[in-house]
Amino acid sequence: MRSIWKGSIAFGLVNVPVKVYSATEDHDIKFHQVHAEDGGRIKYDRVCTVCGKTVQYADIDKAYESPEGDRVILTDEDFAKLPVAEKHEIPVLQFVPSEQIDPILFDKTYYLEPDSATPKAYVLLTATLERVERTALVHFTLRQKTRLAALRVREGMLVLQTLLWPDEVRSMSFESIEQAGRPRPQEIRMAETLVDSMSDDFDPDKFTDEYQIELKDVIDEAIASGSEKVVAAPEAAAPALDAEVVDLIVALQRSLEASGRRGDTGSSKPAKKTTAKKAAPAKKTTSKKAPAKKTTRKGA
Repeated sequence: MRSIWKGSIAFGLVNVPVKVYSATEDHDIKFHQVHAEDGGRIKYDRVCTVCGKTVQYADIDKAYESPEGDRVILTDEDFAKLPVAEKHEIPVLQFVPSEQIDPILFDKTYYLEPDSATPKAYVLLTATLERVERTALVHFTLRQKTRLAALRVREGMLVLQTLLWPDEVRSMSFESIEQAGRPRPQEIRMAETLVDSMSDDFDPDKFTDEYQIELKDVIDEAIASGSEKVVAAPEAAAPALDAEVVDLIVALQRSLEASGRRGDTGSSKPAKKTTAKKAAPAKKTTSKKAPAKKTTRKGA
């Protein structure tokens, strides 16, 4: 498992280097959207409504549209100016009684691993939180977004849980509840008896995602039975080659063909070579006969 963030917890004057890991993962079965007629994958383009062209991610900026319809376009340079002083620091703001944090505020959970050769500060903070039975409120900045978070201990390690801001929790009021009368004492006693009969210690391993299990069974059964709902995987096609690669292959093929043609006609070259070698000794022999001419002249 790879860490998604590195930094340190600022606990007063104590600095606790940590690595952050996602504590949860999604096991839901994923689906693709396909064309019902032929099972082909549906793809989406990022098309500009003004010019009608497909836009690359690198050319996309963010825009805010006010209630009056004014649009403000912000670039990466604009976001870079915003304060992110805590980007690699998790400052402890205060310690609060754990029961005072409403569970509705909990958002995403992360594990914190000590990132130091001597993790004494990590162990100290963990032991302190366990002893005081309080939760540390911290600021945690991830992907240029600062969140309020709760820092607590779970099974001997520090766990960070991002919290929703108060204005992100809706305030609801249902008229039907307000109009309902109070239950009678007898009804409450019977309900309490029912609760007692169904009470037990919480063991998450006793509970399973039955929907995902049965959905997987449906998929496996369809594949095993060769159902018409199963679209066979297309044969692996040769990877597409760009123009440069195609040109290279053509050049190589032509080179091989040219090499083959040279092999057919190249036998004449050794013949020329042999002829040349025979000619050289003939000239040498002729030159050696020169003394014989001299002898003839002397005889006269």
